[in-house]
Amino acid sequence: MTTVREKFSSQAAPEVLEALRRIADAQGRQFQAVLDEALRDYIDRQQSSRPRRHVLASFASSLEEFDSLYRELAK
Repeated sequence: MTTVREKFSSQAAPEVLEALRRIADAQGRQFQAVLDEALRDYIDRQQSSRPRRHVLASFASSLEEFDSLYRELAK
């Protein structure tokens, strides 16, 4: 399956671009893949009033692990 890409031009602070490049290098990924993921995450946060999936997963895990503690603290 081929992903269609569209070129665009924009500007960003040098430290932002450098941080994205370091992340891409550390993960062995292409810069454009990291940038695409960052843009998608931003769009997700802006368009959704509900918590992100990984936040809900962490919350559920916490409830499973610390249920008895939370019940005691609620008293």
